[in-house]
Amino acid sequence: MTTRVACLGDSLTRAQLSVDYLDLLERRGPPGDLRLARFGVNGDFAYNLLRRLDPVVADPPDVITVLIGTNDARASLAGYPVEQAMKRKHLPERPSAGWFQQCLEAIVERLRTETDATIGLLSLPVLGQQLDGAPAQASQAYSRMIAEVATADDATYLPLHERQVEEVRRAGPPPIPYRAPTPAASVGVLLRTAVLRHRLDTISRRRGLLLTTDHIHQNSRGAALVAEVIDNWLQTRSA
Repeated sequence: MTTRVACLGDSLTRAQLSVDYLDLLERRGPPGDLRLARFGVNGDFAYNLLRRLDPVVADPPDVITVLIGTNDARASLAGYPVEQAMKRKHLPERPSAGWFQQCLEAIVERLRTETDATIGLLSLPVLGQQLDGAPAQASQAYSRMIAEVATADDATYLPLHERQVEEVRRAGPPPIPYRAPTPAASVGVLLRTAVLRHRLDTISRRRGLLLTTDHIHQNSRGAALVAEVIDNWLQTRSA
């Protein structure tokens, strides 16, 4: 029996700048086991996702995964261009931890009341490659909030952050300082992958990054961990 899965999120789910975890997830099982629907928009905050749930509830799937909050966490870092992001993404207020949690709670509430889907909330991928650095600590803090929402709102918490931390500790990559990608750098990645056909993993390897191409977007190794965490949950759900 085919399981219909809607994957909600930001650029990590859109998969223009990241390796496609939906593709990797589909490949993990027999053909036809999953029918995946993608609801990812580049640069989205939790507020943006909350405002575009209509297509999801209009055709409810069996399972919904939510991977959102990376941009909310990034907005808490020193030097992040908050005003530019507010204008670009039409945010009515400055991003904050409290507002993120409120929006995520509202997302889960609507999905829970207007669909019969099983809901899984993924914690965030690790930001950067230094686990004691401010970016990684921000992704950990926001992941804790995701866990709180999942516990309070009858959703399943999917421990992606913890799985990636485990992988970083095991591999021991060089402690390359975090450097947030600029819009120009993101366009450059698109050009290299689409025009010059450079693989995202090649970009990642040249920069010495273990799980990402730019400290944020996932390479094959990072995306495989996203797929692994979702697949492990789906297997326990169907057992």
